[in-house]
Amino acid sequence: MISYFAHNEINRRKWDECVSSSVNGRIYAYSWYLDIVSDQWDALILDNYQAVFPLPIRRKFGINYIYQPFFSQQLGLFSKAALSPGLLEEFLLKIPAHFKYIDINLNQHNCLNSFNIKSESRQNIEMNLFDDYSIIYKGYSTNLKRNLKKAVKAQLTIFENLKPDAVINLFKSNNKHLSEFKSEDYSRLIQVIYKALQLRHVEVWGAYSLENNLCAAAIFMRSHKRVTFLFSGATEFAKETAALPFLIDAYIKANSRQELVFDFEGSNDANLARFYLGFGAKAISYKRISWVRTSIILRNLIASYLRLRNTALAFLIKK
Repeated sequence: MISYFAHNEINRRKWDECVSSSVNGRIYAYSWYLDIVSDQWDALILDNYQAVFPLPIRRKFGINYIYQPFFSQQLGLFSKAALSPGLLEEFLLKIPAHFKYIDINLNQHNCLNSFNIKSESRQNIEMNLFDDYSIIYKGYSTNLKRNLKKAVKAQLTIFENLKPDAVINLFKSNNKHLSEFKSEDYSRLIQVIYKALQLRHVEVWGAYSLENNLCAAAIFMRSHKRVTFLFSGATEFAKETAALPFLIDAYIKANSRQELVFDFEGSNDANLARFYLGFGAKAISYKRISWVRTSIILRNLIASYLRLRNTALAFLIKK
């Protein structure tokens, strides 16, 4: 039986155990992660936490709606047992009627069958790291190999234990023209990273110039035999010397021959997708669903607001 649980009714231990044991688990679905990135979240739960579906909640114009929080690319249904389109549709139908708008990303293992709901495909890019690095390197594009030689020539060095604040400060100082992120968004990100550090779910790496200046940095989240390239920052010097691809390559090299998936967490942007695919990665699709359950007037009002918000979300997905 699928039941709706308000936030304070959720058993956190059972929830996290379900996410941890899920055949399609992601770090975004842990209770501590959702607590930080979302304003509030309720949930749908099957039986005794055999499957869970987080419902991040916001209220705008007096309307309750379900949204996709920043820094959480894929949510949706997570289950200990194999998933079926029928089970997903049962969960979607159990979303309470007082949520007038649902605009979320499902995860790549959530397949819609005949359910009549607006959806669009999003692209994620990922690669396996179980081969030896020499084999992985052979799959790199010619352009990437050329850029890596450029980074070696610049004598860049890698530091594997960077402070999280350094990554965010690097991004902010080199993207001052951007208005997509508010101070609250950065605050949530730093909280997520420090909590993940406490739980040993994250690594923060940086690339330094010969003059010992930080020029590129990245946050790598670890969970469910998956490394997620969550966030990064780079200077103009980094772009000239290919510091970010050099940093990613160093991480891949250090973690090769492991049962790991490297998740680039994007991208629908053609140029960025080409860059990620240059590592020999493959494109994987997942669904974004939009479901309006209210009057035409309110639909237009909600749509106007969410168009603005989704511009920022699209930028984050591109990163």
